[in-house]
Formats: sequence, structure tokens, C-alpha cells
Amino acid sequence: MRLVQTEEGFALYKEKSEIGRCAVASSGPETHISALWIAPDWRRRGYGSYLLRQVLHQLGGYDREAASCFTAPLPDVPEETAFWAKFDFVPQGGRLVRRRKPDLTAVRLAQDFLAGHLDRPRLLIDATCGNGGDTAFLCRLAGEEGRVLAFDIQPAALDSTQARLAREGIPESRCRLILDSHAHLLDYVQPGTADGVVFNFGWLPGADHSVHSGADTSIPALEAALQALRPGGVLSAVLYSGAVIGNSEKLAALAWLEALPLTKYTVLVCRFANWADTAPLPCFVIKK
Repeated sequence: MRLVQTEEGFALYKEKSEIGRCAVASSGPETHISALWIAPDWRRRGYGSYLLRQVLHQLGGYDREAASCFTAPLPDVPEETAFWAKFDFVPQGGRLVRRRKPDLTAVRLAQDFLAGHLDRPRLLIDATCGNGGDTAFLCRLAGEEGRVLAFDIQPAALDSTQARLAREGIPESRCRLILDSHAHLLDYVQPGTADGVVFNFGWLPGADHSVHSGADTSIPALEAALQALRPGGVLSAVLYSGAVIGNSEKLAALAWLEALPLTKYTVLVCRFANWADTAPLPCFVIKK
């Protein structure tokens, strides 16, 4: 089957025949589905569910990191209301409404923590820029008066980050992309000048998972980050473990965090209690 975007929304094709259509229109934060149609010969075979699910995917309805709101006309037939209910549409104000809030992920928790603790930061560092999600966030947090340094050892990561910043309309002057190990952070930053340093360890999403961070460079990078921070600055680190990367980096980082003196640092390790042991683990260090 093939989903094709049209002027009115989407069309569903099975081989060369159009078997379904979905009309959609966006208005501000809402996306309105005005019609969902399946050809009579193809009804009651699951194609309506398939079409609606694909449309929701295409328009961000299953995006874990972004809020979404979809509406549709309130059906006259109870069976149709039950169909929409399978996709979390509920009657509200004379129409069907499906709202989805962003899930709380380790990365979002880290970003929310930084945003809540850093007021008008002037210098922020993304020590592992990857595909640019954290870099873009830090650029927005820094604002027009701040600047961001973003590190990665893979040229593909810097290219991906640069493309993301351009898509989001972030000026090139706000961020410097650096092809170097985060362990060399102090070659680019004066000690005691950074408001925040962000680490998102692991591998570059969508790339070779055999290329990933390790304790041999991560621990020196964390130590350099603490030197780079000003008093009151925040270090954020999301740690990973799993079948591919093992748990040596995670265990080494945790041991390093737990050994930091209380007289100089406040350390938080925020475990999601009902997640798997291999789930991402957000950690924070506040420099006193």
C-alpha cells in the first residue's frame, strides 16, 4: 500500500487503485480531519484504521517529543465513534478531539532542568552535539546575547547539527561547531566561564552504533566540564547502557559523580523507577 499526499490531504493506494482518502487542514496548533473515506469494496478490512494511523504518523500525532491536537466531526453512528476512540479521539464541544502531550524523556527532563536553573546564560556547551537536538535547544536558551559551542568527533554529526539549526532559523553566529573530542573542551573555553554543559552520551542516532562514547574520554570530558563551569553553573549528562555499548561508561560516570565532594557540588541522579535498568539515566551537577 502507498500513502500519497494530495491538495486536500492524503490518498491511500493499493497497487494502482485509490481505495481511500483523508481530508485534513491545519489551523494554528490544531489539525482538522474533515473526512475519512474508504471505497465500499474495501471497507471492514482494516484499511480505515491503516489510513488514519498513517495520517497521524505523517502529521506528528505519535511524536513523543511534541504536543499535538487533532479534531474530527462528531459521528452520528455509535460504531463510528467507537472507531475513532481506538485512536484516542473523544467527544468534546460537539466534535472529536485527540490531544497528545509530550512524553517525559530523559533528554526532555535534562532540558527542562537547565531551562529552569539558568537565567539568561551567556555561554552554553553541547559536548555531544549528535543530530543537533540539544544544540538547537541551547541556542534558543542562550538567546540573542548568548553563544553556544557544540562538539563532536564525527563530521556527519556536525553536518546534521548545522542543517537542523538552519531549518529552525537559528543564526550561524550563535553557535560554533567544533570537530574535536569533548575531552579537549578546555582548549576552547576559559575555566569558570560556562553557564551550562550538556552531555548526551551513547552513539549518533541513525549512524553506526559501534561508534560510541566511552569512559576513556567521557570521564576526562566531565572533569573538564566542571572546570569550565562558573559557580552556579549546571552540568547535565544523560547516561546509557545496553547490549551494544555495555555499561562500563555508565558505571564509571556514576562512580565519578558519587565521588564529587559535597562542599563543591550538588549531584542529582534521576532514575525513572518503572523504566528498564538500561533506560537513559539523566544526571546533574550544580557547581557551588
